[in-house]
Amino acid sequence: MEEKTAKRVKGKKRSVVGFQVLEKECIWMKAGVINFRMCDNSYDCYNCPFDMGMSKAMGMASPAMDKEQQPGWVEHLKRDFHGSSRPCRHVLTGHVSAPKICTKNYECYHCAYDQMLDELDFQVFTDTPNYKLASGYRMAQGYYYHMGHSWARFEHGGRVRVGFDDFIVKLFGAAKSLELPPLGCGLKQNQVGWTFGKDDHEAAVLAPVTGTVIAVNHRAKEDPEITHHDPYQQGWLFMMEPEFPKKNLKGLYFEDESFKWIEKEGQKLMGLMGPEYEQLASTGGEPIGDFFGAFPDVGWDKLTTTFLGTEKL
Repeated sequence: MEEKTAKRVKGKKRSVVGFQVLEKECIWMKAGVINFRMCDNSYDCYNCPFDMGMSKAMGMASPAMDKEQQPGWVEHLKRDFHGSSRPCRHVLTGHVSAPKICTKNYECYHCAYDQMLDELDFQVFTDTPNYKLASGYRMAQGYYYHMGHSWARFEHGGRVRVGFDDFIVKLFGAAKSLELPPLGCGLKQNQVGWTFGKDDHEAAVLAPVTGTVIAVNHRAKEDPEITHHDPYQQGWLFMMEPEFPKKNLKGLYFEDESFKWIEKEGQKLMGLMGPEYEQLASTGGEPIGDFFGAFPDVGWDKLTTTFLGTEKL
């Protein structure tokens, strides 16, 4: 493939852009510890360098800290809020509307309400993305795109939802089988994460980020064609707890760079058909819904190696 990683704009610092995040104030600001700071990590406090630095500076850091130990801002919330005036952390971050009172002393890992919200987040989209056409392919704005034609959507708490982009579902047509990674499976960016099949053909897809699978879309697994009809919402594949979210951004396309990239991919696809088709990618017309079905002579293996970056299965 021509490019193995997405190129960053020189000198421009990236932050994680997330969905389902209604407010942007850092939780340390909410707790009254600092005057002003905006969250740039989609409220994933456990993997936030600023949160770690604040905890260390205030003598709260522990080398053995795990996710069942409370972050430093918890003590400040306990100090400032008492009894019936103690708001749920999801109210503070704008995830839910007030009133909602914390009854678990900010021990969220023991809270059934917190776990219920996690489950709802896995299954329900609270907002619909805007779409932009690039060479006729739909691109969901605010999503990150991997060179292997999967997308990653950062959501509340730093979790990442993953799926196919519109290019791949139109390239191969509706999948007939889908093998998704099981819960608890660890995936690595740029390594094979899952497979799909159609008739006698199979293809592997590279994982867009590194992390652990924490939820799977069983509806898509049972009815893979939904990924063809609605790849950016109901056709999502699985959720991940990312290990290196900011680091992984270096290998993903976003906004304008993703639109330019998909236009090049469209031109590359037309080039495989011959010079007489190469200019069609720039016309902005609607691509056919099953390129391989219409042009099988191009070859399944040729398409997987060229656009997915994976070998024949």
